[in-house]
Amino acid sequence: MIVADAIKATHALVAAVPLLGEHPNEKDYKDALELVEYLLINEPESPLLDIVSARISRYEASQPEIVALRKEMESVPVGIAVLRTLMDQYKLTTSDFQNEIVSKSMVSRVLNGQRQLTLNHIKKLASRFGVSPALFIE
Repeated sequence: MIVADAIKATHALVAAVPLLGEHPNEKDYKDALELVEYLLINEPESPLLDIVSARISRYEASQPEIVALRKEMESVPVGIAVLRTLMDQYKLTTSDFQNEIVSKSMVSRVLNGQRQLTLNHIKKLASRFGVSPALFIE
């Protein structure tokens, strides 16, 4: 009978992926993230990917620090977020943008939300990093 087999398989799956169980913890969450990464690379069509991803989202929605981080991230304008990400990836400082944004103080003002990137800044940054200018525009 399918019901008995499904229940047995569910218990085995929860034993293998504890995040799918009743009271997951941070270790279960981190293990599930690793599983999703593996599945994305090696078995992207696996139905397990959808199941575990949904449970990860549910777990994250129950964690106040993750909810707060998401709210903070959503409040950062796209252009600033992209610029900060590029700075982090390339290990750049505010002094490294003389050709694109001119001065260190202007970069600081942009990153602090006091000034906006101009169209000229966006074109130069996109050219420097080989990305679409659309990444900097909401």
